[in-house]
Amino acid sequence: MDNKQGITSLADIKDGQSGIIVSILGGRILTKRLSDLGLNSGTEVKIIGRTLFSGPIQIEVSGSRLVIGEGLASKIIVQPK
Repeated sequence: MDNKQGITSLADIKDGQSGIIVSILGGRILTKRLSDLGLNSGTEVKIIGRTLFSGPIQIEVSGSRLVIGEGLASKIIVQPK
């Protein structure tokens, strides 16, 4: 999902890499759910680690660690740092 500005999905950045959330590809309910977890546009998020074979991804956002599925991470669009 790369383009000229380097924008990609959270699922596509490497372990240890950070990015700033640009947008969330989803409806109102998904956007609210992620917002309640602290995942909003302009927020920095870091990939801590992931399991093999498209498993859950551990992320850090605002000092908290969360585990989200790869499908959900693919809906979070970030600008890698």
